[in-house]
Amino acid sequence: RLLDSAAGTPAWPPSHISLHDGDPGTTGANELTGGSPAYGRQAAAWDAASGGSRALTGTEQFNVPATKTVRWIGYWSAATAGTYFGASPAGSAARRAFCVDDISADTLESPAHGLVNNDQAVVFAANGAALPTGLAEGTIYHVVSATTDDLQLSATSGGAAINLTAIGDGDIQKITPEVFAAQGTYTVSALTLSLPG
Repeated sequence: RLLDSAAGTPAWPPSHISLHDGDPGTTGANELTGGSPAYGRQAAAWDAASGGSRALTGTEQFNVPATKTVRWIGYWSAATAGTYFGASPAGSAARRAFCVDDISADTLESPAHGLVNNDQAVVFAANGAALPTGLAEGTIYHVVSATTDDLQLSATSGGAAINLTAIGDGDIQKITPEVFAAQGTYTVSALTLSLPG
């Protein structure tokens, strides 16, 4: 019922989707602009909620200007301006929980996380908790020293692990940036809004 509700101002769910080449933060920053044909937000239609999730109906295609990189997908209440609801990393990977309870190893514990070395990933603070000191939301990291249930994060591909100086936990998610050397199109074929839990 919460996912299907149209109550509130602006009404839920997000009516438009955007693309961003940098961290949107809390305001929807770094949205793409320009190009010919020009980039613009796309209207979004959503299926009815089922099992705590609500999926995008159909696909959305965006014009992307040359020299841009699609890194984030944003959610808005309008085709221009409007209320910014949030963003998710480009790609189709699921979020996985992780914890750091031993900072001496600079290692994230995340059973069956599915990430491999050289994957790019972002982290999110868990509700009511703090990320390990040394990690920040909105920063894109590179996976290093990955095993089935553990991994480390680096600022560069194959680089040294980030020095973690305080324990914490959160979620980790693979991000798949797409680089456009020339004008092109980017298709969003699957998105799901889910309740935490």
